[in-house]
Amino acid sequence: MTFVVTENCIKCKYTDCVEVCPVDCFYEGPNFLVIDPDECIDCALCEPECPAEAIFSEDELPEDQKEFIALNEELCRVWPNITEKKDAPADADDWKGVKGKLKDLAR
Repeated sequence: MTFVVTENCIKCKYTDCVEVCPVDCFYEGPNFLVIDPDECIDCALCEPECPAEAIFSEDELPEDQKEFIALNEELCRVWPNITEKKDAPADADDWKGVKGKLKDLAR
């Protein structure tokens, strides 16, 4: 089992979750974070820390977010590891809750 970062993180990219991860399994792209499913220990510490409510346990993932399982697995292999909290983008709050952001994912 693993936790999965979903669409609501795109263009929000708050990093509160990174700070509490005991195994440093987050990876950072230009406007999105992902979790390495092989490193995640299913501790659930990250989920309540996400201001965008973008992190779900794989078994509680909404049906319309299932594609993010593969996306997290793919992108964690090419993006650098992030282990410390950073400032969110200046317009992060404007993007929180916006639907259809997958097209805005910067790789």
